[in-house]
Amino acid sequence: MTISVGDSLPDVTLVKATSEGPEKVSSKDYFAGKKVALFSVPGAFTPTCSAKHLPGFVEKADELKAKGVDEIACTAVNDPFVMQAWKERDGSEAITMLADGNGEMAKALGLTMDGSGFGLGQRGSRWSAVVDDGKVTQLNVEEGGSFEVSSAEHMLGQL
Repeated sequence: MTISVGDSLPDVTLVKATSEGPEKVSSKDYFAGKKVALFSVPGAFTPTCSAKHLPGFVEKADELKAKGVDEIACTAVNDPFVMQAWKERDGSEAITMLADGNGEMAKALGLTMDGSGFGLGQRGSRWSAVVDDGKVTQLNVEEGGSFEVSSAEHMLGQL
């Protein structure tokens, strides 16, 4: 079953990518007491993710925060070292990278995709959400390989 607006995020362990190394975090603790603009990409360094999705949130970070977002986070079914390297190359300090290395969050949310045809295996799909104190208040799930509703620009219009 796919998560819906009004649902609470499942409590899974994610790994926060930091310059000091990986840091395990409980999603329940991480999302508690704050409004987070969360977006998911099929993979770090992949074409649309690197050319459009992450850069859009980097570019619009100040505008999102001006609309009440406390933190901006990106998740992908990648390891924390890849997520940190991607942040260093294409991201910014305004974006927190949350590695879902085993795909536990993607599975628990019901937002997975099969990237086997591209050698990617099971991944999280492309989506974005506004999460307020652990509860989903906006959810934008992309169809197939499109990139329209999960962008930072679209989210700005929802806030």
